[in-house]
Amino acid sequence: MRAAPYLVGAVAGYLADARLGDPRRGHPVALFGTAAARLERRLWRDHRGAGALHTALAVGAVGGGAALVARAVRRSPLAAAALTAGATFTVLGGTSLTREARAIGRSLAAEDLTAARERLPHLCGRDPSGLDEQQVARAVVESVAENTADAVVNALVWGGLAGVPGLLAFRAVNTLDAMVGHKSARYRRFGWASARLDDLAGWPGARLTALLTVAASDSPARTWRVWRRDGSAHPSPNAGQAEAAFAGALGVRLGGTLRYGERVEHRPVLGAGLPPVGPADIDRACSLSRRVGVLALGVTLAARAALAGRRRG
Repeated sequence: MRAAPYLVGAVAGYLADARLGDPRRGHPVALFGTAAARLERRLWRDHRGAGALHTALAVGAVGGGAALVARAVRRSPLAAAALTAGATFTVLGGTSLTREARAIGRSLAAEDLTAARERLPHLCGRDPSGLDEQQVARAVVESVAENTADAVVNALVWGGLAGVPGLLAFRAVNTLDAMVGHKSARYRRFGWASARLDDLAGWPGARLTALLTVAASDSPARTWRVWRRDGSAHPSPNAGQAEAAFAGALGVRLGGTLRYGERVEHRPVLGAGLPPVGPADIDRACSLSRRVGVLALGVTLAARAALAGRRRG
């Protein structure tokens, strides 16, 4: 079976992430970020064209390099499976995501708001200094929802569609967006291409995340209703899909005002009429994220096998 090396490797990589999480030092994604930052210093101009060139070179190098390596090992099922396992382990971030979230939840449970605030920047870019207990919990649950789509489901989707090059290229796109895709004075134009490419790459996985959240929920009807009603209200075309579905699945209210440094955003409420999220919901969100990840692995492997069967036929 042509798809067997990918299927075996993806399962092995998923299990490795579940057991080990991200390495503390020398993570390939961090190394890519360092290289992309060096390239940025050479190319930066306050212009969309310069940013588009930066994005094309960085993502193209990763995707093209991965395609060459995958082609070189394709005649060896063992080598191909090992390559897939390594790539899958590299790009997935579900275990580290839930570990960080649960660590903040434990601080809140111990009524140590200071420790929870200090740890929050490990999970998201919000300014934690003025957040109360409920606002920290909301930031954590929203980050778990959004990153379930980005750090787990979307990576598996692109792996299912394009194999190892898809896995690694998506992680490169998503990492670049985190680096230069925000609306600061420096990156408003230079980061435009990275942000738009991330929106396009994240579109299928965000909707699959929401659908799988419905399937994994204890209340699928409510989850579907909140997702379909509120998913498009978010300013991001993708983040709102996962966040609205998580709000419905957990039976909590998300959204509202938040602060990123000096920038304040007033976002629509997701799950209006539901109770506000609290510290106890963090662990529930992490468990939901894990269930969605397992479902995503199964769905994307089935899709990969089906695509391989059609090509063979």
